Amino acid sequence: MKKDSNAANATPPSAGSSGITRKTLIENLNEDLSREYQAIIAYTVYSQVLKGAEYMNIAGELEVHATEELQHAITISNQIDYLGGMPTGTPKPVVLTEDNKEMLRADLKNETETILNYRERIKQCEELGEYAIAEHIREILIQEQDHLISLATALGIDPPKLEGTRRPART
Repeated sequence: MKKDSNAANATPPSAGSSGITRKTLIENLNEDLSREYQAIIAYTVYSQVLKGAEYMNIAGELEVHATEELQHAITISNQIDYLGGMPTGTPKPVVLTEDNKEMLRADLKNETETILNYRERIKQCEELGEYAIAEHIREILIQEQDHLISLATALGIDPPKLEGTRRPART
């Protein structure tokens, strides 16, 4: 069977106004996937090693978060494959500590980064006309924001104020 020469010579999708391309979107989604793997590992470990009565509720929540993060990883992997990329298998590094507050602060920092990146990813998807991928990420974003609130509550602080895709001010 003869190959379609038009497909081989097709021009790649044009870059959006910010310069985002499908290739760049795949790379960015793979970074997001690495963060999802990181969250799965962190939540799994932390849910089992948090000590003290005041942390038992959040420990149970972290177990639930781990399963939600796994579903996020599957969703992101599926979208990378749809775009023609290969999903990564490498997690971001996980902070391992025996200090309860340090664990929760590490998770809070990672959730903050994840939320900001997913907000940016939604814009990038829409710029490329990938509206369905943007919708999948919006669904993930709802759960990530819930995770952020749970972690902040467990730490006895207000959730970080995140505006758009800008990083929160350092205090």
